[in-house]
Amino acid sequence: MQPTERPVEPRPPDPRPRVSERDVLREALRDQIDRGQTKSDIVLQSVQKLLRRGAITNLSKMLGRMHPADVAKVVIHLSSPKEKRVVFELVRGEGKRGQVLSELDGESIQQVLTDLLHSDVAWLLKDLGPDDVAYILGFLPEERGKEILALMKAEDSTEVADILKYPKDTAGGIMTTEFFSLPEDATAQEAIRRLQQATDAEMVFYIYVTDKDEHLVGVLSLRQLLTVPPATPLKNIMARDVMSVAVDMDQEEVARQVASYNLLAIPVVEKDGKLVGIITVDDVVDVIREEATEDMLKMAGAIEEDTGSKSSSFGAARLRLPWLFTNLVGSLLSGAILWYFRYTIQEVVAIVSFIPVIAAMGGNVGLQSSTLIIRGLATGLVELTDIWPVFYREVKIGLVMGLACGMTLTVVGWVLHEGYLGMVVGVSLIIAFLVSTSMATIMPVVLKRMGVDPAVAAGPFVTTANDITGITIYLTLATLFLEHLR
Repeated sequence: MQPTERPVEPRPPDPRPRVSERDVLREALRDQIDRGQTKSDIVLQSVQKLLRRGAITNLSKMLGRMHPADVAKVVIHLSSPKEKRVVFELVRGEGKRGQVLSELDGESIQQVLTDLLHSDVAWLLKDLGPDDVAYILGFLPEERGKEILALMKAEDSTEVADILKYPKDTAGGIMTTEFFSLPEDATAQEAIRRLQQATDAEMVFYIYVTDKDEHLVGVLSLRQLLTVPPATPLKNIMARDVMSVAVDMDQEEVARQVASYNLLAIPVVEKDGKLVGIITVDDVVDVIREEATEDMLKMAGAIEEDTGSKSSSFGAARLRLPWLFTNLVGSLLSGAILWYFRYTIQEVVAIVSFIPVIAAMGGNVGLQSSTLIIRGLATGLVELTDIWPVFYREVKIGLVMGLACGMTLTVVGWVLHEGYLGMVVGVSLIIAFLVSTSMATIMPVVLKRMGVDPAVAAGPFVTTANDITGITIYLTLATLFLEHLR
């Protein structure tokens, strides 16, 4: 007799929801972010892992889903030029590779384009705006840049050459020549028709109006254009008081004007008023970031080429040494002051225990004041005509902080040693705070009037100067009250 087969009972459905691979990846990404890693860190680690494994196909798919700016950030932070070139070459499409190129820093641009033919580079740049092309070619050797320009369309190469003739940190150096302008006799209907055909113009926020000699005479918004009768001439509705900048204006001043007047774009004109380009808000954001970075590095006694791995060890040391020598000279001068007051120190050795406190506190409070003043001068919050009210305010702040810290130090000196020493230390700290805030407030202003970047005032120079003055004040008071300190 044949054994009967038992029917297979259907398995009950799993009550748990089915999790897709994408959901798993998202959950893993969320876990890593919760552990303190940023999305950029995670993406960079993933790219490095795929490079080590040689998983080129997977890496290519990953890059295909990323924004050009994110790809550029990965390329910048890769350690070796070979890895940068591999990742850059895996980006699909000349258009996207060109966008990635425009987001890279100067060193990375040189590294990824090292082995490419001039014709290949020209092909990558064909869809970029003239300002982006000028930015990229500005980091290449001059001869190579000229050869690449010669391979581009005559119209494009002329626009790029016009930008390259201006210094990088000026309005002319960061402007784009792809803007939209119309003659003042054009009608609203004609302007709308021309707008519909303007595929090359970058970010048409405003319509700039020119006379027959292409001089900028007015501006109007798209909203104004759409709310008037079609036959209305532009000269009847345009605003004649146009905010513009000269081609040789420093990019930091350009950014300040755009921020002050809440503009989305600002026109660039020659000395005779001829309209030659515009600067859009995205370029202004880059300028603000560059200038803020530059000021921070100057305040630390460094420059941008010294950051990260952008220069060799000897090169970085050469750039930092002048500022360190400033500190060295200041320290030697402090030592000379200590030697000058050696007899006072020999009489009351307890004086030595408060010298580091006086020097450090005076330097720190001066650094706070100078940083605030420099930021105010850079952002326009502090003008040279406002300096005296700001000066008095900082002195008052220094007095309040000096009284608070000085009284604390007086009590400490009284407890550890004796009354007169505590009083000398406390009074010295109050005077040091007043001198430090005064010096740190005035010095950036003086340097700016002399045409020197005030950011240098908040670096080692101010700190060292305040250390010296603090020690001098303290030891001078100690000498004056020496009879009571013995």
